[in-house]
Amino acid sequence: MAPIPLRLLLDSPGGRTALMANYVDGFLVPVPKKNMAAYKKIAKLMGKVWREHGALEYNECVGDDVPKGKVTSFPQSVKLKSGEVVIFSWVVYKSKSDRNRIMKKVFADPRIEKAMDTMPFDGMRMIWGGFKPFISL
Repeated sequence: MAPIPLRLLLDSPGGRTALMANYVDGFLVPVPKKNMAAYKKIAKLMGKVWREHGALEYNECVGDDVPKGKVTSFPQSVKLKSGEVVIFSWVVYKSKSDRNRIMKKVFADPRIEKAMDTMPFDGMRMIWGGFKPFISL
């Protein structure tokens, strides 16, 4: 059975409650603007692989209105350099245990192993983490 897209869950009766059972991985990545075509190609592959292995959603967004802050900001968090943009991504899973199972499959997938060798950004400045939703309005 195919996973239910998050937008359909949210629009269904009790959908907001269903979301609360999910788990989310979030990512921030600094990508050189000149590498955006290569990044898009890899991101599409990543999304395909994540979805094939059971993720409910895979999302990639490019920074559009992300000013540098005085204390903290998206650009500061990834040590953004001139000529780079911040990418904000997230993957939605049914649960944390589902996420752990899916991540093992994703990183054992030969397509991802190959892509990891050609990442068009500085992976040392990538930020990621797993999150449990606790409010959805």
